[in-house]
Amino acid sequence: MFKNYFKIALRNLWKNRTFTALNVVGLTVAFGVALLLGMFAVFQLSFDRFHDHGDTIYKVYSEDSGPYGIEANTSKSEPFAAALRDEVTGVEKITRYSGSGVLLTYQDKQLGMGTAYVDPDFFEMFSFPIVKGDTENPITSESSVAMTEQAAKRIFGDENPIGQTVTILRDEVEVPFNVTAIIEDFPDTSSIGFDIVLNFKSQNEHAYARTVGRWDMENHEVYMQLSEGLKPEQFEKSTADFTQLHYKNEIDNAKRDGFEPNADGLYRQIKVLPLADVRFANFNQGVVSVNRTMPYLVLGISFLILFIACVNFINMSIAKSSQRLREIGMRKTLGANKKQLFFQFWGESILVFLMSIGLGILLAVVLLPYFQTLFRTQASLATLLNPSLLILLIFSVLLITLIAGGYPALLMSRLGTLQSLKGKLQVNGKNRLRNSLMVLQFGIAILLISGTLVLWDQVEFMRTKDLGFNKDQVIAFPLNGKLNDQKAIELLRNTLQDKPNIVSITASNNILGIGKDGNRTTSVLGFEHKGRGVDTHMLVVDADYVETLDLNIIEGRSFRKNLVSDSLSVIINEAMAKQMNEDDILASQITLDDASYNIVGVIEDFNFQELDQHIAPMTLFALPNWNLRNVYVKVTSQNLEQAYDDVKTAWNTIEPNVEFQGSFLNENIERTLRNERTMITMIGSGSILAIILSCIGLFAMSLLIVAQRRKEIGVRKIVGASVSAITVLLTKDFLKLVVIAFLMATPIAWWTMNKWLQNYPYRIDLNIWIFLAAGGIAVLIAMLTIAVKTIKAATSNPVESLRTE
Repeated sequence: MFKNYFKIALRNLWKNRTFTALNVVGLTVAFGVALLLGMFAVFQLSFDRFHDHGDTIYKVYSEDSGPYGIEANTSKSEPFAAALRDEVTGVEKITRYSGSGVLLTYQDKQLGMGTAYVDPDFFEMFSFPIVKGDTENPITSESSVAMTEQAAKRIFGDENPIGQTVTILRDEVEVPFNVTAIIEDFPDTSSIGFDIVLNFKSQNEHAYARTVGRWDMENHEVYMQLSEGLKPEQFEKSTADFTQLHYKNEIDNAKRDGFEPNADGLYRQIKVLPLADVRFANFNQGVVSVNRTMPYLVLGISFLILFIACVNFINMSIAKSSQRLREIGMRKTLGANKKQLFFQFWGESILVFLMSIGLGILLAVVLLPYFQTLFRTQASLATLLNPSLLILLIFSVLLITLIAGGYPALLMSRLGTLQSLKGKLQVNGKNRLRNSLMVLQFGIAILLISGTLVLWDQVEFMRTKDLGFNKDQVIAFPLNGKLNDQKAIELLRNTLQDKPNIVSITASNNILGIGKDGNRTTSVLGFEHKGRGVDTHMLVVDADYVETLDLNIIEGRSFRKNLVSDSLSVIINEAMAKQMNEDDILASQITLDDASYNIVGVIEDFNFQELDQHIAPMTLFALPNWNLRNVYVKVTSQNLEQAYDDVKTAWNTIEPNVEFQGSFLNENIERTLRNERTMITMIGSGSILAIILSCIGLFAMSLLIVAQRRKEIGVRKIVGASVSAITVLLTKDFLKLVVIAFLMATPIAWWTMNKWLQNYPYRIDLNIWIFLAAGGIAVLIAMLTIAVKTIKAATSNPVESLRTE
């Protein structure tokens, strides 16, 4: 029996091979793309879930009352972790964590290494297995270093790394470290990344020694493991006395300055965030919010694409049923029952779906390398090889096949014998279903097109926005060599002084945007000013910083060339001047650690942070012998490529053993928009695919409609109907559906995109033209799709149409 079903199914599919091909193509693309998008989403949602104790590991942060409301603070002081463990019950294990880059030397190799400075509890909390060496206490000693397998391969090649000595540049001195352990390379789904691991106390003097015992200096993160069964909410409440004891001055000052408490009525509260939420948390906009919009959006797009392909299949199957009425009637007359008919028609659907799934998997495999490059992801088919995920995928495919293939089969199997033999089918109900599904699929396409246009406009707005500094003619790169920062800058100036493409050179201890090395730090300090607390971002700069970046001085002056004479001078931005609220700002001072700094200039606000934040108060210092970390080189606009090569050559001459990681500041700004770019590509690709799949269904429906109305077209032409009139007659019903879809999708798109834009303090204004453009694109593509067949039908010889009929 099954063999007979199979043979008849193949025969029918081949007989209607045009529609079979359209269905297979649509479903293949849908399954292949959905598989790729599913891999991406699952990969994103899998971050940090491989740790054995992951369910009890939390990142510690605090909610502090500030002048702009509640502010989240992830930085903690040196004594914080030990005090929290000793004074608050429920802390099973705890570790401080500070990530940075170091220069490691072994024999004639100099390598930049991503470094994690942690406490010994780190390896007991996190599942980073040690595969060789000391598995118990790999970094207990301050002269020990553990490293990943990949890092060990880079440094030692095929040598045994255990017991070897490497040197790490610290405070301008090469300090020896003994390799005690090799760590298994961690999964791509780890948000904690490093090449080597050192004891927290092994940091340089600026990061550790000068902070010991000080609660007022915060420069690292803290992770802890809670006792089994203790809920995070219980732990947070139990820290009230701890907070009151160690942060009494800060709390009193917040009350004095009139700051608003948080939802629990507290001015400072210690909070914990589950490890699995850390990657999706936003600490920059008040109360911490966990947002998994991106992976769920990708999953949603994959389901929508599958839905559109299935709608095409259902519509085409129902529409084709009118051509199989006599077959159904004959089978029923010969004794076939509903069950047999259902399995016959459903079997045809299963064959189509099986072919499409197989081809879809093949398509996903072929496109995977391009997909990984385009979306900068390590997601692969292995991501989906989890047993529970495989069961879910198989169940989803069966459900889709049952619904999309079973519904048309059920309709055809329930037709009456006489009705089928007459070859007549009451289609009103079916047309309502078909029309509703087409409205839905075009509504989805218009929604995705609208989202793409809004996203594109917003990203272009941020990319081209005047950020308050010169981002087009300035090259930035990290000082990642052995030389003292001031010495390296001096040598760079001397090397480039005769180059006509070089305008000026400066440096600072922070980078604008995100550089090639991916590092980005910021320093915030607080002080008392006329009886109230003031917070400011701190930026230490070299000479010519204001001039190199073309910052606009609105009051006062810039720093002098001789920075020593300005070592007790500062320049502030407008936001800082507003916060200080002085009548004569240039006559004011800032007092820090018993030193008074004269305000000599006020610069116009510029965006030194991400563009999803308002411009914060900023103070520029000209401190001598300070670690500056990043160089800025302003070049002429005539020959940017040659200027870049000159800077690269000069740095390679000064530091021949390290990598030059230079980029223009506009590239750095582009890196800050990486998530938005990914969203544009995802939604844009989804909208293109959605409209293509919708048009495949529309094209197939137009083929059927033209075939069914061939006689009517011939008669109309004989009685004088024009080509345009017949074309309009055949297309107007479909275009009505697209217009209805536009009217339904636009309000949803408007509401969704308006809500998304609220995440940005600098944003575009939504206007109706964006959504009209989305609707216009959908209508135009639909018209072109339908016109291919309808115009041909309208221009054909009516005699042939009537003779065929």
